[in-house]
Amino acid sequence: MDFDISGEQEQVRNLARDFAQREISPVAREDDLNEHYRPEITQKMADLGLLGAPLPLEYGGAGLDYVTYLMICEEIAKASAGVFTTCLTVHTSLFQMSILRFGSENLKQRFLPRATGGEILGCFALTEPNIGSDAADIELSARPDGSNWVLRGNKMWISNGGIADIALVFAQTDKTKRHRGITAFLVERGAPGFSSRNIHGKLGLRDSNTAELIFQDCMVPSENMLGEVGEGFKVAMYALDCARLSTAAACVGVAQASIEAAVKYARERKQFGRPIAGFQLVQEMVAETVAETETARWFVYRAGSMKDKGQNFVREASIAKYYAAEVAVRAAQKGIKIHGGYGYSNEYPAERYLRDAIGLQLYEGTAEIQKLIIARETLGVAAFV
Repeated sequence: MDFDISGEQEQVRNLARDFAQREISPVAREDDLNEHYRPEITQKMADLGLLGAPLPLEYGGAGLDYVTYLMICEEIAKASAGVFTTCLTVHTSLFQMSILRFGSENLKQRFLPRATGGEILGCFALTEPNIGSDAADIELSARPDGSNWVLRGNKMWISNGGIADIALVFAQTDKTKRHRGITAFLVERGAPGFSSRNIHGKLGLRDSNTAELIFQDCMVPSENMLGEVGEGFKVAMYALDCARLSTAAACVGVAQASIEAAVKYARERKQFGRPIAGFQLVQEMVAETVAETETARWFVYRAGSMKDKGQNFVREASIAKYYAAEVAVRAAQKGIKIHGGYGYSNEYPAERYLRDAIGLQLYEGTAEIQKLIIARETLGVAAFV
């Protein structure tokens, strides 16, 4: 693998970094406290080409490679992991990449240019009130009705769910087939029988929207089916593989933010007549965090490079997500220790980084799920029979 960053990649990374520092960082604390999502930030990201970075030019994207997109994810998440989940891992990795891979040309033309341009926002509706990691056992049903499908059931913990214009929804069209009976649909806001209820009081990622989606005999045109009948599980797994990479990059961003905040504080805070940066145990915590974060970053880049080359990146994506999420939590915990009592207060961002890192641990599969995928891919064991 070539470890050099090209001039174009560095330029895009700097563009994302400057935008994040200018537009997101100054309001991150306030939006976290108020559980506030700013649509204007999403639109500004679209105007800069950041909202559809890995999408082809013909669909309004920037045509960038996936590694460059992961650099964007890291920089945005470093400023706010909540903004990252809204605009990148959900809207781009899960929603747009699924349409690009499995959508008909009609669906691509209808939705992708509007999505990359910020006109519409998407969400990914897989999790249900009783179904989390066992995605093959979803209960929301879809039955044919002439040229339409009728959806009935609920989805839970859906990021962007209360603000999205389009929901990518997974439903059972044949319960007896489990994962082979799942089908994917694009459900537009305003469809009869489709409503949402915002969820408040989250531990972290508070400046992103999370909602329950409710389908009460919701009528969806057959032309809004993504892929074929029974292909929904394949759609979901591909989307999650893409999103695990972007979430891993976000974890690196949170870890890096924790490092920078801890270093700044350690240089300024004095105890026993000198800055605490001079104490060896503080230096040890910083050194451990830096080493782990750099390792996680290269795990992310390696998996992204494999995706760009068209290689199977499933195992490497899970390795990157598993390791980077653990690193983000450890980095945030050490950051709080270095801040001392101030780290336990929202006067400094250290505590927010920990709350957000814990949320990112859950995104696109917990550590335990990542271990199962890594073992399955290594041993060659089928997930389902």
